[in-house]
Amino acid sequence: MACKIFDLSFVDKCRLVGPFIQLSFDNIALPFFSQKCGVNRANHLEGRSLAKTPRPRIAYLCDLDPRLSWTYSGGNKRICDTLQDHVGDVSILSNSWGHAEPLRRLMHKLPDAINLRARWRLHLAMAPIIARHVNAQLRANHYDVLFCAYSLQSLAGVMPPKHTATIFTSDATQTSYRTAETGAAFGSYFRPSRLLDPWVLRQEQRILQNTDLCLWPSDWQQENAQRCYGLATDKSVVLPWGANVPTPQIRPTPDFNNGIRLLFVGRDWWAKGGPLVLDVLRNLRDRGMAARLSVIGTTPPDTDLSDMIDVYPNLDKSVPDQLNIFQNLFHAAHFLVQPSLESYGFAFCEASGFGLPSLCLKIGGIPVWEGINGHAFSPDSSAEVFANQIAYYRDNANAYQTLRATSRTCYEAKLNWPAWAKSVDREIDKLLRLWTHNQNMTVAARAIAERKTLGHR
Repeated sequence: MACKIFDLSFVDKCRLVGPFIQLSFDNIALPFFSQKCGVNRANHLEGRSLAKTPRPRIAYLCDLDPRLSWTYSGGNKRICDTLQDHVGDVSILSNSWGHAEPLRRLMHKLPDAINLRARWRLHLAMAPIIARHVNAQLRANHYDVLFCAYSLQSLAGVMPPKHTATIFTSDATQTSYRTAETGAAFGSYFRPSRLLDPWVLRQEQRILQNTDLCLWPSDWQQENAQRCYGLATDKSVVLPWGANVPTPQIRPTPDFNNGIRLLFVGRDWWAKGGPLVLDVLRNLRDRGMAARLSVIGTTPPDTDLSDMIDVYPNLDKSVPDQLNIFQNLFHAAHFLVQPSLESYGFAFCEASGFGLPSLCLKIGGIPVWEGINGHAFSPDSSAEVFANQIAYYRDNANAYQTLRATSRTCYEAKLNWPAWAKSVDREIDKLLRLWTHNQNMTVAARAIAERKTLGHR
C-alpha cells in the first residue's frame, strides 16, 4: 500500500537545481537594501545606552548566496536577514573565486555528491587566488565586521584590514563533524580523501586562530571546536539559532482522543532516523493506539504502515499556502519524532515555537533540553523507549500540557532569531569596544614613548 502523498513540487522546480544556476552574484559586494530587511536606524537605536557604539557595518561572507532561501537549510538567509534587521548594515560579499571563477563554475556542474565534498577542499587549495578577490572587496569599503557563516573555507587566506573584526558561525566544521559521532556514522564517500585530513585540519586551525570570535549554536559545537582546534574560551561563544518560520500562534492542544499524531521533518529519510520512526509508529499501533505519522520533506519507502502515513515531500515555506500547510501540521501533531544524526536541526526550534515537544536521540548539537522542550534518549534507544514516553504523556494530560508550555517558553527565551540577534549585537559591541580600547591604549603608549624620547633630547 502506498503512503498518501501531497506533492506540491510543481510550484518551484528550479529550486532542485538551484546550486547549479546562480551562485556567483556579480563581482561586487551587494548592499542589503531589500524592503524586507530595511531597518530605521532611529528605531534600532531607541532605548539603547548613549554609550552604545553606532550601528556596525557588516561584510557578509558565505560560499552560497544568502538571498536564496534554500541554502544551508534556510539558515544562511535567516542569519543574513537577522543581522540586517537587528544588528547592523549588511553588505553581501561576492562569492566569486576571482581569477579561479571558471573552476568554481565547473565544480557546480558536477553531481551533488562530488560537488559537496570537493568544493570546500578545492577552495582551501585555491585560497591564495580566491582570497585576493575577497581582500579587494574588504579594502574597497570600511567594514567594522567581517561575518562569515557556514563556509569556514571562505576565510582561507583572507586578511581583513586592521580595523575589521572577523566573526564566524556554523553548526559544524569539516574536521569537527567528521571526527564526531554524527559524521563518523556515515563513513567516507571516497576513502583516499582521508589522506588530506591532516592538511585540512591545519588549514582550519590557521583560519580559526586568526578569527576574533566564533559563535556556535550549541555547547556540542563549542566543545568540538575546542577539542579539534584548541580555541581560547574567550573566542568561542554559544548562541542558539532560531526557528526558520514566523513566530507561531498559540492554538489549543490537540486531543489525544482523536488519535496520536506524530511528525517527521527532513530531506534525508535515513539520516533523520526515518526507519526508527516507523518502528515507533508500529509499536504504538501494536498497543492498540490510533497513531498516524505526517512526513515533511521526503518520501519514505513503501511499508505495511503506508496507510497510516501522510507525506508532503515538497513544502516551500516561502509560498504562503504551503507555509500554512506546514504550520497546520505542526499545530496538529502531538510530538516531533526525529531520531536524527545532525549537528543542530532547525526543525526542533520550529517545534518548540509551536509548543510541540520533540523526541530525539542525544547526539550532536540538537537543541532539545531534557524535560523542557522534549526528551533526548541515549543513542542506542529502541522504538519501545519512544513509544513508552508517548504513552506516558497520553495518559498524563497535565504533564503533557506542562511540557508543551515549557517547549514554547524555551522558544521564546532562546530558540528565535531576535534573541540570537540581541546576543550577537552584544558580542559585536563588546568586541568593537575592546578593539577601540586597545587602539586608544596603543596611541597613548606611542604618545608617552614620543614624549619620553623628546625629554631625553
